[in-house]
Amino acid sequence: MSLLLKTAFALTAGLMMTRVFKKTGFKFPDVTSFLIAGLLVGPYALGKISSFGFASSSELAEVGIISNVALGFIAFDIGSEFELAKLRDMGKTATFIGIVQALMATILVDCALIFLSFRLGQNVLPLPAAITLGAIASATAPAATLMVVRQFKAKGPVTDLLLPIVALDDAAGLVIFAVSIGIAQALIGGAINLVSVILNPLIEIACSLILGSFMGFVLTWLERLFLSNTNRLSMTIAFVMMTIALASREMYIGQVRIACSSLLVCMTLGTVFCNMCDYSADIMHRSERWSAPLYAVFFVLSGARLELGVFKYGSVMLIGIVYILVRCAGKYSGALISSTIMNCSENVKKYLGITLFPQAGVALGMVVSAQSLGAEMGGLIRNIILFSVLVYELAGPMMTRIALTKAGEIEQKLPEHVHRARFQV
Repeated sequence: MSLLLKTAFALTAGLMMTRVFKKTGFKFPDVTSFLIAGLLVGPYALGKISSFGFASSSELAEVGIISNVALGFIAFDIGSEFELAKLRDMGKTATFIGIVQALMATILVDCALIFLSFRLGQNVLPLPAAITLGAIASATAPAATLMVVRQFKAKGPVTDLLLPIVALDDAAGLVIFAVSIGIAQALIGGAINLVSVILNPLIEIACSLILGSFMGFVLTWLERLFLSNTNRLSMTIAFVMMTIALASREMYIGQVRIACSSLLVCMTLGTVFCNMCDYSADIMHRSERWSAPLYAVFFVLSGARLELGVFKYGSVMLIGIVYILVRCAGKYSGALISSTIMNCSENVKKYLGITLFPQAGVALGMVVSAQSLGAEMGGLIRNIILFSVLVYELAGPMMTRIALTKAGEIEQKLPEHVHRARFQV
């Protein structure tokens, strides 16, 4: 069966799963329904017994371009939330909370896993792997968070801070990860490379901001050539795809790596566009409707990629459970402490940290970079993060919904109203 037909079947399965959970009374966010549908059409279920499912990770890799495009649009959507008027009101607060919660998660996970490394032994959890896992803990999943906010039309102080903080996580996580993996490599090789620890992450952030800003300026200028908002939307879609492609390029000058973060580039593109283009509000509204099925496919394919095989490793599960619990404690305490310092409302103090629990795409990207530590250590890190992502992706969106509901930022609607609004994202 063709991959296109399998992808279409996967999207249908994801949409039908939302109906199944609605009829059975479960109040799962659509994100969770899509992920569960992905597990069912993946290599561990339908893919094993039927040609309707994805039989292997190589098949999923062949449709990976869909996930890359979807993640770019998600970043573009989050970037569009950075309006200058909002940034003047909460820019300092969001920046401070974003940095503190990322650092707190890294510090606590580092401490817990370094202790576990000495208790279990270096052969079970090497020290470089523990330090690298601590850095990966800083990352938060923008995709799941945005989908929950959009699906339930969340509005309020927690939501207003949440989206900028999730966006800042990408930049903060890049720096933290680069420094940590540089230290990990030094522990293995015996010498710290200042280029990889300090210079390369700064270059990556600078290049991302420059490329995203340039593409935003060009897109804004080109939009003025069209009178139809339909054509303007088509131009916007083309530019997001073009930006994703350009951001994937990289080159080396000696040890210096010239590269971009596709998430950060697309966020910058969205920020420049929404602040400079007079038509951005209408175009973004139209874009939300166009991108809804793309996001659905993204999460179904993400669910299909979740590795159930990690459950057979007892040590991975033990380290993974510690990682999950301590990271959640770090995210929550970091958000609580920093929001208290910034004199935020009680709802922000109580619920913001919970909404930062989901973790997926950015963390998995960091896992790819962690393979530079060697096949054995890289494989250990990969299995632990895959286990944690499985838990976070299934439980995280639900916890985000509950937190935003408790904060009073999700309006309780009658079922028929929910039915009409569910995919107006």
